[in-house]
Order: sequence, then C-alpha cells, then structure tokens
Amino acid sequence: MRILLVSDLHYSLRQLDWVVKASAAFDLVVIAGDSLSIAAPVPLEAQSVVLLEYLALLQDETAVVVSSGNHDLTGPDEHGEQTALWLAQARAAAIPTDGDSVVVDDTLVTICPWWDGPVGRQRVSDQLAAEAARRPARWIWVYHWPPLGSPTCWTGKKDYGDSDLGGWIDQHQPDFVLTGHVHESPFKPDGAWIDRIGSTWVLNAGQQRGSLPTRIELDTDTGRATWVSLMGSETADLADPVPPPRTLF
Repeated sequence: MRILLVSDLHYSLRQLDWVVKASAAFDLVVIAGDSLSIAAPVPLEAQSVVLLEYLALLQDETAVVVSSGNHDLTGPDEHGEQTALWLAQARAAAIPTDGDSVVVDDTLVTICPWWDGPVGRQRVSDQLAAEAARRPARWIWVYHWPPLGSPTCWTGKKDYGDSDLGGWIDQHQPDFVLTGHVHESPFKPDGAWIDRIGSTWVLNAGQQRGSLPTRIELDTDTGRATWVSLMGSETADLADPVPPPRTLF
C-alpha cells in the first residue's frame, strides 16, 4: 500500500490543490491535522466549508482519512471541551475522521482527535484499547502531535511533544504513528522526520511555505518511507532497526 502523509496545511489552497492532483497515485491519503488556520483572515467556519470540498475531491480519487489538530477546533462538545465540530460533516460523507477506524487492504487505520481535556483524553485511551483487540497484520495511528522525547518533536530549541502518546505507544506498539504539529523537526539537524520507539515508527512530515507541501510517501510493500521537501529528500528502509542518519546537513 502506498500512503501519502501530509499535515499542517493550514488552509494553504495551493498545497491542497497539489494534494488533490497527487492523490490518485496513492492508495491512501492521510491528513494528520491542522487543515485550518486560526491565523488566516478567513473565519474558521468558512475555511471548513472549503476543506470539506477538498476532502470530497480527494474522496473521488482515492481513500482519505483526516484527523483534527489544534487549529481545527471550532467549538465545545457536550462536555465543554473544544473539538473540531466541522469534521462531523466529513464523517457524514463517509470520510473517516476523529474517533473512527477504517481497514484499508490489510491495514487498520485509527484516527485520533486532538483532545482538549480529561474526557477527550480518556476517549482516545479507550479508542486505542478497543482497536488493539482487533488489530490485523498492520496498525497505523493518525495522531496530530508527536510523542514527547522523540526527535520528531524537536523545534530546534526544545522538545515540544505530547506527554501521553509515548505511554500509549509503549502499551500497544502500533506499526506506525503518523503525526504533524511540530513544523520545524525535519528541518533541524537534531530533529527528525522519522523515529522508532520500540517496534513503532513515528513519522512527522513537518511544514513549509509555498505551493508544495512537505510530505512523506510510505510504501508498505517495498518497506520504505521517503520525506520530500524543498530542502531535499531522505529515505528510510523500514527493515532497519533504527532510523537512518540525516543526510541533508
């Protein structure tokens, strides 16, 4: 299976256009959060309408899943915790999103929301525990924030990761966790776009300006992952027990 991972598009319509054009070459497109931008002059409600149209275009080309990030939150849920309310319309259109799991070929893809409080955190914990009981040959998580302590969350000045995700990875050992959120990590000598925690590969494509999104192309048949950016590209052999050394610095 060929997977295209992007995240942190932040309402960049040119980058979304590129993703749509490229999508047919992949079996699955993963958008790992922050499709919207709280810094854009366009209101979030209007941005979400446009994003839903792009998701429909992607759905016409291939399988697509989308998770929420911190920029995607548009209002409180029934517990008063902020959530990406607009993604309910994606689910109604049969696009897997926050809280869902979908089987693509021999792979279970579990999409985790950006959680804003104890109820949301417990939902994610329960979601992962429930899906662990039915995991097939391969299990992928989509989770916007990389785990704390991983070079995939290095900003160049500090670790900026999720303090809960590492524990869930240790407990369940998925094959891949597809993340985003920390834009700088792949572009820093001490950062990374790929990391290995136990038997789990953690991927973060990062973010760049311009018409081309940073991206990771994951091929489970060849066992290779390639990070592509304006800075250049790097490839990892997933049969290796450790991530490859950086080659762009």
